[in-house]
Amino acid sequence: MKRRKFTPSFKTKVVLDALKERQTTSELAVKHQITPQQISTWKREFLNGAEQVFGSKKKSQKDLAQQEKEELLKVIGQQKIDIDFLKKALM
Repeated sequence: MKRRKFTPSFKTKVVLDALKERQTTSELAVKHQITPQQISTWKREFLNGAEQVFGSKKKSQKDLAQQEKEELLKVIGQQKIDIDFLKKALM
């Protein structure tokens, strides 16, 4: 038997249906032709990752600032090496 692959949009749709609690997990499983355990797993993963949705922009901006800072420090370090080399060459 071949494993089925589900798209993120399908998983989101199922999880949102489960969170609405208008139908039981078993009813949703029959409706979407998946197991109730799969719905529970997706729901748990969704709820565990929910904080990242609202925090990702702040983190990405901080990550970009940190990355830019590291790149600038590399450039400064390389320039210092070049200046020291040129100073020795002039002596």
